[in-house]
Amino acid sequence: LRMKIQILPLLDGARKAEGIAVIIDVFRAFSVAPYAFENGARRIIPVMDTDTAYALKKSHPEYLLIGERGGRKLPGFDFGNSPAEIEHADFRGKTLIHATSAGTRGLVHAAGAETVVTGSFVNADAVVRYIQSRTPEVVTLVPMGSGGTARSEEDDLCAEYMKSALQGETPRDFMAIRKGLKSCTAAQKFFDPSAKWAPKRDFDLCLHLNRFDFVLCARQVPDRPMALTRVEVPRT
Repeated sequence: LRMKIQILPLLDGARKAEGIAVIIDVFRAFSVAPYAFENGARRIIPVMDTDTAYALKKSHPEYLLIGERGGRKLPGFDFGNSPAEIEHADFRGKTLIHATSAGTRGLVHAAGAETVVTGSFVNADAVVRYIQSRTPEVVTLVPMGSGGTARSEEDDLCAEYMKSALQGETPRDFMAIRKGLKSCTAAQKFFDPSAKWAPKRDFDLCLHLNRFDFVLCARQVPDRPMALTRVEVPRT
């Protein structure tokens, strides 16, 4: 039985996702999240909107707020949506509330899929191995794009990269992808010295191919907010 692999972009695609859904946000939500787990985070609660984020923080003052609107850190947030900003943060045992314009909203919208995981280049092969180990009938790759409403090259390319790998084909040369992405619209902020909220190092950290051998699964428990947990996917 062949796996059906579909690419359904943006928030609309997330809503239609079925089987195993991979919500892809390269710049930067789902590059940030694996770095946070690497630094000891216990779980991440992805939220749909800032009101939810602030309300959760109010009822759980010990939680950390992380994320952005328009790329920029929000008032009262502990961190922005930048892997460079959290690269050396100590999150041991912490719960993070993550609010972003595209990625975290995609996770919430994809609640209809059987299984929902995050996707980025930093753990692309781990995502592929995870899917292969589960042998689903349907895989939905959801490149979230800009704000979940406009396509973006980095997320589309990541979806194509994963699709090729899942089909047993050789994915496009990653160095060529990386080189091309330097000039894409979404990457311009990293090379703009006035955009302090998007450090140049973010580009390298978001495009560190297969840095992590784990996937982040969105788990929905009744009467609790959705939470991301880390699932190891060792290389064979």
